[in-house]
Amino acid sequence: MWKMIKRLCGLGALASVGYGLWWAFDRRTPGRVAWEAQPAPGTAADEPTTGPRPEPTPEPRAAAWVESADDGSCPLTHPVKSKQASGIFHVPGGASYARTRADRCYRSADAAITDGLRAAKR
Repeated sequence: MWKMIKRLCGLGALASVGYGLWWAFDRRTPGRVAWEAQPAPGTAADEPTTGPRPEPTPEPRAAAWVESADDGSCPLTHPVKSKQASGIFHVPGGASYARTRADRCYRSADAAITDGLRAAKR
């Protein structure tokens, strides 16, 4: 048993030394470009550099959620109602949508799911 453990340890040490030698030799190979230094396809390195590029203007986006009104209603831009205490959201047309007093109103069901809520079962 101990003989096998000694052999495995020796084999591991031999493999480590071999990998170290390969790594050192591979780094010294002329004309080699490390994979870390190569730009990813479709990045700025593929574009010609013929002068200053204009800064991209961010598109205005509606917030993923807004606080509901005092009466629990939601604006037309954010129709999905959610109750934060239960972690459930209700979509328009759902069984409990009309009677739900929302804590937050979401732009879409996907935005509510992204925020960690689950859909109502009915």
